[in-house]
Amino acid sequence: MLESMHRATDGKRPVWDRIGELVSNRHSWLLALIVAIIGSGLMGVIGQSSAAEQSPVSLPPGAESAKVAALLKEFPGGESAPVILVVTRTDGGSLTPADLAAAEGARGRMAAATDTDGPPIPVAASDDGKAALAPISIATDLSGFALSDHVKALRQAAKAGLPTELAVNVTGGPAFGADIANAFAGANITLLAVTGAVVALLLIITYRSPVLWLVPLLVIAFADRVAAVLGSAIAGASGLAADGSTSGITSVLVFGAGTNYALLLISRYREELRHTRQHRDALRTAVRFAGPAIAASNATVVLALLTLLFATSPSTRSLGVQAASGLLVAAVFVLLMLPPLLALFGPKLFWPFVPRAGTEEVTEGGAWHRVADWVSRHAGRVTVAATAVLAVLATGLLATPLGLNQIDQFRVSADSVAGYRTLSAHFPSGLTDPTRVIASTDKSAAVNQAILATPGVVSANPAGQSDSGLSQWQVVINAEPASAAAFDTIAALRDSVHHADPGGLVGGSDAQALDASDGAIHDRWVVIPAILIVVLAVLYILLRAALAPLVLVAATVLSTMAAIGLGGWVSVHLLGFPALDNATPLFAFLFLVALGVDYTIFLVTRAREETPQFGTRGGIVRAVSATGAVITSAGIVLAAVFTVLGVLPLIVLTQLGIIVGLGILLDTFVVRTVVIPALFTLIGPAIWWPAFTRSEIEPAEGA
Repeated sequence: MLESMHRATDGKRPVWDRIGELVSNRHSWLLALIVAIIGSGLMGVIGQSSAAEQSPVSLPPGAESAKVAALLKEFPGGESAPVILVVTRTDGGSLTPADLAAAEGARGRMAAATDTDGPPIPVAASDDGKAALAPISIATDLSGFALSDHVKALRQAAKAGLPTELAVNVTGGPAFGADIANAFAGANITLLAVTGAVVALLLIITYRSPVLWLVPLLVIAFADRVAAVLGSAIAGASGLAADGSTSGITSVLVFGAGTNYALLLISRYREELRHTRQHRDALRTAVRFAGPAIAASNATVVLALLTLLFATSPSTRSLGVQAASGLLVAAVFVLLMLPPLLALFGPKLFWPFVPRAGTEEVTEGGAWHRVADWVSRHAGRVTVAATAVLAVLATGLLATPLGLNQIDQFRVSADSVAGYRTLSAHFPSGLTDPTRVIASTDKSAAVNQAILATPGVVSANPAGQSDSGLSQWQVVINAEPASAAAFDTIAALRDSVHHADPGGLVGGSDAQALDASDGAIHDRWVVIPAILIVVLAVLYILLRAALAPLVLVAATVLSTMAAIGLGGWVSVHLLGFPALDNATPLFAFLFLVALGVDYTIFLVTRAREETPQFGTRGGIVRAVSATGAVITSAGIVLAAVFTVLGVLPLIVLTQLGIIVGLGILLDTFVVRTVVIPALFTLIGPAIWWPAFTRSEIEPAEGA
């Protein structure tokens, strides 16, 4: 496929000529109508996406803690999990007997609002008398918005009729899950509205036309809705866990990449209108030359996204499928629906700045030509200075902590977090959310002894037996949740339990956090090399040069590391977030490398087109001159679109928006404008070997 794209660019095969003719002739509007009907039909047949109704799942299904969570259902009460009612006085004073009676009433109302069985556990006061708690069991099969609605009902029941001098919070594992799900309530509408507004504003600024921006925006918005339905359906059919976070990121990718493709196509169309008065001929030529770059860019990002299938996290794997499907839809709509609409309306869409035949070539003048010419004349100094700046920014990684615990997930206040902090202030750590150990009943004595002998363990209480010959313990450890000390204790506990019973398992919230962290580390070591292999392979197929792909990927990786370093420093030291989330580096690397290569392909395919006639230096200067405006516009749009993720109240998405936004700007203004032109000039004709031999380029070098 990529070979045919490449040959079409050289004009050796008429594939893109035929596509250009198909999407630009007088009857091409029928093609746009057919694409719209097919898209509408898919949405009607499949139905609306329900991804946002599910909670994100970061725990690998094969993790030890995941096995414990599954086995807990075999024990009495295993079909339920507790939320914790926390009651304090608003003035911070000690609870009176009347206050405890009111707290018991709140517990009773919550118990009446849930349908799980089990004996009621009365309210218990803390040793300092300033707080009281009571666990209330809810079903474990609730997830997403269903869980959020149920916990919301429990909170309302707890507050109903409560004296004004008392404050209540509902916390615990299910309550955290409910608050995360609630973070995505209305997220699709908010995210789409803000994204659409940002893209519309930037397109208006880019095109300086009151009407042109509407055409690409409507095409991309329609593609996004089709992509949301189709991607969720494919993920569901593949047995993957589609959820609100993956859907939100997919929409941002579809809008960002789709807008990039539209900008590239329309930019080339506008350039060709300066060569001919026949707008359909101009559009045909634009599709012939921009189409291969769009298709190659799309193939690169789609293949890079599919490397996420090597990850262990269900949500990460789902994102790979959903986002890859979404970007394929975006490319299809931009290549098959946008050109017929441009052909239908003609050059008047550019009003009031309609391109005229015979006006100045963008490759021979203008601000970007002057910048590229200056960079190429000072290539050595520019390369050293730019590389040094990126390397210094990358050192921010050394000072950026990694790993958010459960209470640090939210950028805004959450009831579960407030309740947990109250618990931590008045009750022993680990008491309300004990670690779970499951082992064979016939080895229970040895396991019990091994648990109690583990450093960091405060107590171990037997918690029942299953019909399959297993016993359960609830273990209290003396460490802050999801802290390094907690992880050390969990690791030591697992060693002790496995020594006593090789089939023994350790689970619970701390163990799940540890397994999720280990899974994220595994995913980074597996997926990041896979991304680089994919990108290198695509560039080698596209450019057929030995050195150019290596240079381009090296520059992109350095820029990506600089962006993660700078974004991590901004997140932790400027915005005050405690650390980067475990998933942030992988997602940031993926998006920055894959989307950054988009701009690389836009630039180098044009340089490849110009080099035989104008030489290596002349070719790259003309390429920057021709693509500088569109790459800058596309970069600003994409950076702004990713920053929109900050409207969601989860820190991980805010961090991702910051890092990718900064990285795209570095890519746009430093790598694509400065570093790559300087490197191509320094290396000279050898950068293209064997696609072009030195003898083919040298006459142009001296011209």
